[in-house]
Amino acid sequence: MNTVGSEGSVNDKLYIHEFIDIIGHNRANYMYHMTANWSPIAQEERHQLCYGVWGIVGSTRNWPSTVNIWEEDGFDGMAESFRHEVGRPGLQDPNLEKWWARAADFRSGGYDRLLVPAPWTRTIEQLCADKVRGEAYAHEIITTPPGGILGLLDRIAEEGEPLLNEFGWVLAGAWETAMVGDSEAILVWAIPTWEQWSEAEKAERADTKFGRWRRTFQSGLTSFQRFLMADSELNPMRLGRQPSRTDRRADWQEEPGPRRSA
Repeated sequence: MNTVGSEGSVNDKLYIHEFIDIIGHNRANYMYHMTANWSPIAQEERHQLCYGVWGIVGSTRNWPSTVNIWEEDGFDGMAESFRHEVGRPGLQDPNLEKWWARAADFRSGGYDRLLVPAPWTRTIEQLCADKVRGEAYAHEIITTPPGGILGLLDRIAEEGEPLLNEFGWVLAGAWETAMVGDSEAILVWAIPTWEQWSEAEKAERADTKFGRWRRTFQSGLTSFQRFLMADSELNPMRLGRQPSRTDRRADWQEEPGPRRSA
């Protein structure tokens, strides 16, 4: 498979995937607030890394909205993070009240899920080290009857990824959604240029090797959806690193307070 970042490495992380509904013209404000103002806190308090924050291309899905993906230290790390967040009367970390209050000016709600990575999919540190990024990103949601996702991600990596590599597409993330009976998978592809997105879309609809494979592959699915995304200003794959406090503007400072030890 072409997706393994380091020889012999296995991805044992867990991921939080978020669809966020944006209020009015605040998408850029929200993405900045998430990356510069929240991500450094998350790294320290929860050992949580920012995998990516993207704006959804509105012509391909509901708008204005974003996708956020966070990398956790497996289910055990997620359990500790849940305890840290909701093990309080208000179900919220009091150190983050100012951050949450500001975020509420930019977003109206969202929809989250937990994602289990394919063992061979790369962590965000590996993706940054490999300099994976795109002018565009394709986000795919695949559903099957319960139990149908088992083995599907390996099939995509073995059969579908080499075909899309011919158009420059790189499989940046491949996950199974947890707690839905092995019935949903999510993929993120990094696409170097918009022209390479266009060429693959045309090939998928034509009598090509890729088009024929895609039609055979999709025949066993319950649903398939692809939409497009673009990097936020401080997206890790764009920066080649995690966002940090040095990326912050002077108009926001977090409340001082005790932090969970590393």
